Amino acid sequence: MSQEIKGYVPLTRTEFSTLTSQLSRLLSTEHSPVIIPAEAILGIEAVAAGISAPGRTFINVVTGPYGSLFGQWLERGGARVVEVKVPFDEVVAVEQVAAVIERVKPDALSFVQAEVVTGGSNPAKEILRIARSHNLITVTDSVSAVGGEELLVDEWGVDFAAVGAQKALGGPNGVSAVSISPRGWQFLETNKVAPRNSILSLLDLKQPADGTEPVRVPPNIPALEARALIEALAAVEQEGLDQVISRHRAAAASAHAGIKVLGLEPWQKDSGHFSTLTTTVRIGGDQRLRIAQPVGIVAPGDGELNGRLLRINHFGVNASLPGVEKAITTLAELLEQDAASALQAVRAAWGNAHA
Repeated sequence: MSQEIKGYVPLTRTEFSTLTSQLSRLLSTEHSPVIIPAEAILGIEAVAAGISAPGRTFINVVTGPYGSLFGQWLERGGARVVEVKVPFDEVVAVEQVAAVIERVKPDALSFVQAEVVTGGSNPAKEILRIARSHNLITVTDSVSAVGGEELLVDEWGVDFAAVGAQKALGGPNGVSAVSISPRGWQFLETNKVAPRNSILSLLDLKQPADGTEPVRVPPNIPALEARALIEALAAVEQEGLDQVISRHRAAAASAHAGIKVLGLEPWQKDSGHFSTLTTTVRIGGDQRLRIAQPVGIVAPGDGELNGRLLRINHFGVNASLPGVEKAITTLAELLEQDAASALQAVRAAWGNAHA
């Protein structure tokens, strides 16, 4: 039977080109990203596998569990990895990164832009400025950040940026992308141990750059998820990326206003670096906040953070006033408090954010 009769039609070249063009605009880059036929964690691992090699030195900033995992993947490839690690209720200081760069003289630097697990957002633009001044290859895990905060790939000099759609963009998680600069491709191509003929090979997914060959649609790209991503990115463009980011900022400001009235303490210590995608709440010794399962968009902490924080996942469609109101009401119910005053603060903060 034909593929059409079975109900499955592979992604066309036109659709694939539409998708890469949308992603290039989203990331403010002139270069077409690599489409990863799976969720974003595969793209992140593929970057680590492609760039890690004996004789290369990386500074890897660790402000959450995904940073730790990326460092492990780099070490697996034989690279020397120097960690810049801070407690998970903090973000990294630019001065700290600069000092380690001066001491280590690395080839590359990697970090997670926005930590949805911990509710913090690293100072990406400033970190990248320092890295660029030392001519370092730069890697960002921007899976959660994209759509929730600025990400200007070309202007900021990001050589590898892994992105996904399942957070701020409100899209599927079955297909993702990695933006790679010309310098990034050179860094990959000069790595003799970079994977080939492998699901972790970015080199196998490289498209012809000179226009002499037709665009190749990866044979294993999930067409349904890719089409869903095209629709999600079209919706972002219709709303306007600046407005999408503004909506996430408003959600974060509103959530923090609400938890303050409820007498709760943010998990993240620095209010200047709160994530726009999640608001994390310090549990302390309050047993009422120790939930085993998510309640709406209020979720328990992941891994080692379970029992230490709660997370309000106000991203995507939940980056909205009703979404935050419902989450604050959930917290008030857990605390056996009346939610009226907290909801009033939420609405005031939302209005101020849009004033």
